[in-house]
Amino acid sequence: MPVSRPARDRCREFLGVGDGIRYLFPAAARGGGAGYFFVVTDDQISVLTTGGIGREKPKSVWGTYPRESRIGPVRPGDGVFEFDGSYFEIDDQYVPVVNAADAEAFEPDSLPRDPLPDL
Repeated sequence: MPVSRPARDRCREFLGVGDGIRYLFPAAARGGGAGYFFVVTDDQISVLTTGGIGREKPKSVWGTYPRESRIGPVRPGDGVFEFDGSYFEIDDQYVPVVNAADAEAFEPDSLPRDPLPDL
């Protein structure tokens, strides 16, 4: 299921003026606990925490990283990845989002051409 519009809007509140969301996905601390949103913009990766209760409303910025930071790889089968020394879990449906975000930053030639570049 995609990230809900209210959750996207709340995540956007933590970004700078004019920063657009390129990629957004929810994650959890490995083994349970706090929830997170990874928000990728043109310039940075913001990791927002939702706290231990509820996973739809970001409460604070856990960390901000340069866009050149690699998010994955995600371990096959269990959705676990390491980022900045911490381990997170994601649902299988978000693995392509992580892969696309990393490919855009590190392997831009591997992405398909934009069919409508003038939009």
